[in-house]
Amino acid sequence: MPRTQKYVVDLSADERAELEAMLSAGMYKTRVLTRVRCLLHTDDGLTDEQVGQAVGCHPGTVGRIRKRYAEDGLAAINRREADRVYERKLDGRAEAHLIALACSEPPEGHSRWSLHLLADQLVALNEIDVESISHETVRQVLKKHGCTLTDQKRG
Repeated sequence: MPRTQKYVVDLSADERAELEAMLSAGMYKTRVLTRVRCLLHTDDGLTDEQVGQAVGCHPGTVGRIRKRYAEDGLAAINRREADRVYERKLDGRAEAHLIALACSEPPEGHSRWSLHLLADQLVALNEIDVESISHETVRQVLKKHGCTLTDQKRG
């Protein structure tokens, strides 16, 4: 027994005409056109599984598109997922410490610095208030400042 859907797509005649015009225009991204097709098929009364097979996407995707349409209307077809907002782990002072560390001699038993080794050493510093830092953050900071770990002259 199919359960009733929480988010119902009920397109008006104007909305349907706008979506069909988008399909025939041929100037939209495939992702947007997939959303348009999902809305049109859902409005025709198909289930998420049937729409997914007809359009070529997962039924969960169809459900998310229905939910976005119910919340935002047609603006949902052009909307991307909210971009994550990242807080900077290192301020300018911490970046300067990282650069200085990368330019210094590597610890005993190592011929040169690695990204993982720099990240571990930076966390161990008492002057920097960082609980953890990834090697990718270290890589991005070094790249931003033009530092390489392979160039012996530039550090």
